[in-house]
Amino acid sequence: MGEKEVEIESTWKEALKNEFGQDYFKKLREFVKGEYQHAIVYPPPKNIFRAFELCPFDKVEVVILGQDPYHGKSQANGLCFAVSEGVPLPPSLQNIFKEISTDCSLPFEALAKKGGSLEDWAKQGVLLLNATLTVSAHNAGSHQGKGWEEFTDAVIRKLSDERENLVFILWGNYAKAKGAHIDRTKHLAIESAHPSPFSAFSGFFGSKPFSKTNEYLKTHNKKPIDWL
Repeated sequence: MGEKEVEIESTWKEALKNEFGQDYFKKLREFVKGEYQHAIVYPPPKNIFRAFELCPFDKVEVVILGQDPYHGKSQANGLCFAVSEGVPLPPSLQNIFKEISTDCSLPFEALAKKGGSLEDWAKQGVLLLNATLTVSAHNAGSHQGKGWEEFTDAVIRKLSDERENLVFILWGNYAKAKGAHIDRTKHLAIESAHPSPFSAFSGFFGSKPFSKTNEYLKTHNKKPIDWL
């Protein structure tokens, strides 16, 4: 996958083994390889499956679902809503930090100063999953409809079926639609408007997803997430 064959983390490779041999994934692999050879594609090939690398299957406690990687230079790092070290915070991530600040009584300045890599979240068990794992430069949505959505649907189904008491955070209509694969009798799904500036004031601000997540985790004797 990409310029060189990129391997997914071993626990995920086992969990998703039935996907890799399917026709849709073979076509997806060839499409992505071709795009990396002939165009500028984000994130770098080594980071396509970074969300899985930092958060193995059996360590997942929370899933935050995004749509596409960022399509600007040096932004996408393989984690949804996150950006590479040193890159200015995009508007949606600024709004996410604003909501954390008010929801969890954490200073926005401290969140912003730490930067937008979100690697610390991933290492605590937050799977930062984009529905589409690659994108062409400056062309939002360019790799949609090529098979990534089917693959990430399988990720959500597998987590829903084989794990218990996970939190799925679904922002915006696109994420809510993918939430159809979640068994809500044994997991918590938190839904609201998207943190984009176009919709943040329509139900994202004040939705308190971060404190709700930690309350649920503690109720099920799990360690809460340190959002700072």
